[in-house]
Amino acid sequence: MAGILLAGLLLPVAGGFGAVVVQAGDAVDTSSASLAEGKVPLATTITDSRGAPIAYVYEQYRIPVEPDEIAETMKAAIVAIEDRRFFSHAGIDWQATGRAMLNNLVVNGSLFEGQGGSTITMQYVKNYRLYAVADTDAERTAVVADTLARKIREARVAVRLEQRLSKQQILARYLNIVYFGNGAYGVSAAARTYFDSTPVALTISQAALLAGLVRSPSAFDPVEHPQAARDRRNVVIDAMVEVGSLTRAQAATAKAAPLGVQPPLTGLPDGCAAAADPATGFFCQYTLDYLQEAGLSAGELRIGGYTIRTTLDRRAGEVANEAAEEHAPVDQTTGIANAVAIVAPGTEQHRVVALAANRDFGFDAESGQTAYPIPSTPAPHGAGSIYKIFTAAAAMARGLGIQHTIPVPDTFTTSEFPNGGQPYTVSNAGEYPPSMTLQRALAVSPNTAFVALEARIGSVDPVVDMAYRLGMRDSLRVRDAQGRTIAEAVKAEERGSFTLGPVPTSPLDLANVAATLMSGGVWCPPTPIESITDRHGEPVALDEAQCEQAVPTGLANTLAVGLSKDHTIGTAAAAADAAGWQRPMLGKTGTTQRHVSAGFVGATPQYAGAVMTWSDASPPRPICVTDPPQLCSEGTLFGATIPAQTWFDTMAPLHDGLPVAPLPPADPVYVTGPLWSMVPE
Repeated sequence: MAGILLAGLLLPVAGGFGAVVVQAGDAVDTSSASLAEGKVPLATTITDSRGAPIAYVYEQYRIPVEPDEIAETMKAAIVAIEDRRFFSHAGIDWQATGRAMLNNLVVNGSLFEGQGGSTITMQYVKNYRLYAVADTDAERTAVVADTLARKIREARVAVRLEQRLSKQQILARYLNIVYFGNGAYGVSAAARTYFDSTPVALTISQAALLAGLVRSPSAFDPVEHPQAARDRRNVVIDAMVEVGSLTRAQAATAKAAPLGVQPPLTGLPDGCAAAADPATGFFCQYTLDYLQEAGLSAGELRIGGYTIRTTLDRRAGEVANEAAEEHAPVDQTTGIANAVAIVAPGTEQHRVVALAANRDFGFDAESGQTAYPIPSTPAPHGAGSIYKIFTAAAAMARGLGIQHTIPVPDTFTTSEFPNGGQPYTVSNAGEYPPSMTLQRALAVSPNTAFVALEARIGSVDPVVDMAYRLGMRDSLRVRDAQGRTIAEAVKAEERGSFTLGPVPTSPLDLANVAATLMSGGVWCPPTPIESITDRHGEPVALDEAQCEQAVPTGLANTLAVGLSKDHTIGTAAAAADAAGWQRPMLGKTGTTQRHVSAGFVGATPQYAGAVMTWSDASPPRPICVTDPPQLCSEGTLFGATIPAQTWFDTMAPLHDGLPVAPLPPADPVYVTGPLWSMVPE
């Protein structure tokens, strides 16, 4: 009678339940097709440049497997306890359904409240809708609601699904979708989580334990409730004996086996804070941020099952991480951040090689971790005189050569840049000759010379534009309290101090500036992506910014030569000597007022890198270069100290074994310039 009744309900009859049935059936074709395809939420894997995983992101930890990758013991266990006539019915077990409806009528006074008599196929339908289709809490509640419409839909889809797929395919899809507790979705994740094993290697005892979890992963949790888990496992084993899957001797042996759950559980770590090692967390986060900008959302990544091969050089990351920690050990001092970014120059791509810091990426602030991606995000403090690079480039674009002589007054006052309604006055921090070449000025860094260059240009706008073109794109997009970008604010107020670098600065932006100069003036977005494939292994295209010729090749090459003296006669000479550095390179140091932050940027034809050191205490305080560095009242931090030392200690080992590459040749036009003399006549 129950079978006849349910068979009638499965037909789109008019009246009575007809409206419900038609409504439930509207999505049958789509649902059955989707279920047949079996697309479920999968973890996305992020790897280094060699393909070794560094992190995973997921909404549901799941690793799909094919039928032949699941042990027969696992299949037998789940069939014995959940659907004994699975291999003989066509999606609906009429006998089980009738028995369930009769029990419901006796116990609850209703045919449809209580037991459902659901087959594995019907359970697959429900679990698929719950874990792969429902997006909101309301939708998830509707999926498990004890309603006639829901049960009819599951039954109808199950029947059609049985016509599309083999029994083995349905069984595998069910075992791939169902939840086994402790964050493990699907049998493969469960095998790894509980036993550090694979589904094909599951023993009778292990398979029975997992099959028993399906009914209630929390009540039968083998970690929290080991006795309940053992009892439930043994019920499954007994069921396997009853259906003939096991002999009594096999069952006795399986029951005598320990639960065998590995302590601690070996689940898959989720997110960048759980990355493989400290040298990868910041890189992982930059990768996710970059992909979101390129059109691949965080939500899609968490369910899409992508494989993201990054440009991360694991060794470079480790070396940079060690150098950053050595010069600002987070376990010995507080309130000091030291971040490193490394980019490979190129005319078709600027590959991010490493992102590191003296802090680990994570959420435990008390142990010195930070969830702020400090190597790739603008720091709240500036990079100081490194910004003189942009003033020099803007002047060279207007005819100044690196061998031109420029004035270096002890103080310089200009009305071109208003300072609270008064003329802007700047002084040097040391003693300098009254004039020098632009190349020497870039090495020894007198402040007055570069503010004078800005005044000669006539506006700060070309300097800001040059900074943007060369690579300071994220930094200049930071917004101030009035909602203006830094670029807009500096231009609107004609801040002559821009050349002294007081504005928020990203270490990665600085590294990419050096990469642009070493790439013949070609700017490319600093990409962490080597390749992306979807769950089927097909390549995924990204909406990445295109490379562009930011400045003429001759200007870039000549400016690189103009910046080639800092490590020999300039501010970074001591740090270079201490590291035994002998290679040609471009370099520039920078320090902000009160010694709250400082930086160093440098590059060879093989690697471009930047280091920024700043006080991230609240409120920020000056940094004293003691052993170890400390926050203090009168700072002694300079770009030539911690930042330059960290840079050389990172780059020296990375260049071991590489050929000594010369700097690109200077263009005579930008060496002498078209006679735009900066010296007053």
